[in-house]
Amino acid sequence: MLFVMACLIFLAADLWMFSTVRNSFDKTMVQNIKTLAVAIAHSAPEDPGDIEGWVSGLADTYKGYSFYYMLGLPWEDGFREAGGDEELKKYWSEKQDAPDMLEALDSVSYLESYILKDKPRIGGLARNVVLAPVPNEAGDTAVGFVIIASDASRTSSFARLLNALMLIAFAIFSLGFGVATFSRDPITGYAILVLFAIVVAFVAFPLFEAVRLTLMREGKFSLSVWKAILGNTQYLKALWGSVQLGMHTATFSTFIGFVFAFAVARTSMKGKKIVTALATMPVISPPFSLTLSIILLFGNNGLITKRLLNLQNFTIYGLGGLTAVQTISMFPIAFLTLQGVLHAIDSTLEDASMDLNASRWQTFARVTLPLALPGIFSSWLLVFTNSLADFANPLLLSGSYRVLSVESYIEVTGMNRLANGAALSILLLLPTLTAFFVQRSWVSKKSFVVVTGKPSTRLSDLANPATRRIIEGFVVLTSIFIVALYGTIVAGCFVKNWGFDYTFTLANFSEALTRGKAALLSTITLAGIATPIAGILAMVAAVLVVRKNFPGKRILEGLIMTPFAIPGTLVGISYILAFNKPPLLLVGTGAILVINYVIRELPVGLEGGVATLRQIDPSIEEAAADLGADQATIFRTVILPLIRPAFISSMSYTFVRSMTAVSAIIFLISARWYHITIQIYNFSENIRFGLASVLSTTLIFIVLLVFGLMRILIRQSEHLEKTVSTR
Repeated sequence: MLFVMACLIFLAADLWMFSTVRNSFDKTMVQNIKTLAVAIAHSAPEDPGDIEGWVSGLADTYKGYSFYYMLGLPWEDGFREAGGDEELKKYWSEKQDAPDMLEALDSVSYLESYILKDKPRIGGLARNVVLAPVPNEAGDTAVGFVIIASDASRTSSFARLLNALMLIAFAIFSLGFGVATFSRDPITGYAILVLFAIVVAFVAFPLFEAVRLTLMREGKFSLSVWKAILGNTQYLKALWGSVQLGMHTATFSTFIGFVFAFAVARTSMKGKKIVTALATMPVISPPFSLTLSIILLFGNNGLITKRLLNLQNFTIYGLGGLTAVQTISMFPIAFLTLQGVLHAIDSTLEDASMDLNASRWQTFARVTLPLALPGIFSSWLLVFTNSLADFANPLLLSGSYRVLSVESYIEVTGMNRLANGAALSILLLLPTLTAFFVQRSWVSKKSFVVVTGKPSTRLSDLANPATRRIIEGFVVLTSIFIVALYGTIVAGCFVKNWGFDYTFTLANFSEALTRGKAALLSTITLAGIATPIAGILAMVAAVLVVRKNFPGKRILEGLIMTPFAIPGTLVGISYILAFNKPPLLLVGTGAILVINYVIRELPVGLEGGVATLRQIDPSIEEAAADLGADQATIFRTVILPLIRPAFISSMSYTFVRSMTAVSAIIFLISARWYHITIQIYNFSENIRFGLASVLSTTLIFIVLLVFGLMRILIRQSEHLEKTVSTR
């Protein structure tokens, strides 16, 4: 009863407050329209021959307004239509005998302007219609009147905004008061409400707006956008181009990633820390950096292709170059995934296999590889998804080869067709979801669980000396190639004009850092703001998902994970649609970039937190609760210290990805809040490779510094280390 009474009282106050504001706004708008109408009517020319030019001048001056001039009054001799907008003329002929119009004419005869009570649709739009009298020279008689129609959507939009805010205020109060009244753990209840509000506002709502835009045309349901997209062979070729590129990249990346992971996790190869550091470099460096290196080395004026080999018809642009760049950029995703999988396999089964006289190859093919298959397929899917969503590399290297992510960007920025861009980005989800469900279906039909007692801390080296040398040679050559690519970026900083003039210079540093200073500072600032927010939200969400049971938990988890599966171009377009109007007018501000960073990287933090929490016995938290600690104290003093590695990893990952983001933020940047990666892209597009190299090197240095600090703060427990031994 208390809850119901409180909600009713708040609802009554809510209705009164917002209706008062709405009525006040309506009165102000009516008064402003009337004032403008009187001023326009008093400017009417006395000579009837000048009326047509006067009306035309009004239409040019007052955009969004329509005018029609009447000489005299309907009941007087000589009354006639002097000219103006044809739609208004048609409206007058239909409504001149309506009661509201007759009342308006009566007011005009007394030299008073009148605004019609209803808002008729004229020319397909709702209008405010005013009749304003035109006085004679003495100002005591109306010699005519002007019909003025203005767009009423502003008033209607404000009314809808007030209604939405009223409902939101009531929902917040009722939910908050309901948690306080009925929940045994109000802090958890409030945390759930806040997380739901965040993901609904910044995940579900923008995606809904993007989908709605593709299904609506002039306020009505229409499939015209999808018909245009699916009926255009150019877009279908771009879709196949994206799928083909994704399959090539995923296959090569997974193979290289598996070889690297096997070398590090399952052989006695030396220099594993160096190999691991080099293998993770591409995933934490700016997306344009490797593309820039490839162009500098193998482009039309590349050091190798032009200066050393003098190749004439060779081109790096297209599917081959894109596959090479994406493979080097994305194989670390497969490597990091598969390294954990191979490291976690209990070697007792492999030892048993070899004890039964199976060879190393038979053991690998029949034991190790089948157990690693879920990880291999997951790696392939992750790389495939990232390749489809990749925007930076195709933007510079695609040439005549079409991919859907670039097509959607061109539709939005080049042709100003948001609906087409949103539809193309949504279309990218089809191959991603197909691959995801195929992988899940295949994995769910097989069992990969190995039940053991105490797992072994020793891993068997499955490679014989000859095989180990081949693997080590492949790893070394690939690592040298990676070093050469990054070395090229550094070398580009000291070259006057790569490809044309290789004169040594230091001028690139001063010019690049001067022109890129503002973008670099804004990028670091916004990434620094987003980092702790994303880290805290990810850990709170992980605690709720793992430790709490509440209605809608799966929905909340799914919404948090959604941004990981959708292309960055779709996120950027949907944010433009959702936050370019009240009540959340964020486009052009730094806030929308921070929100984008947080929402885009939240899934990774959630997964890390969930994985860590599932390894922690809940009895520790229960003991703290038994000793009187509330949920906030338990989270701060027990949970957070235990999940510190996941927390710091989440923040570091958010900072790194925020510093190197491209696909979504290219739609959201503004002159005030620019991004360093877009500055690098602009320099590359304008053939200023020296300046692009300086900014890329600076960004790599900052990211490596943060990544190095993360490595210092997070050290794996010596009790969890495994050693590789030969048999």
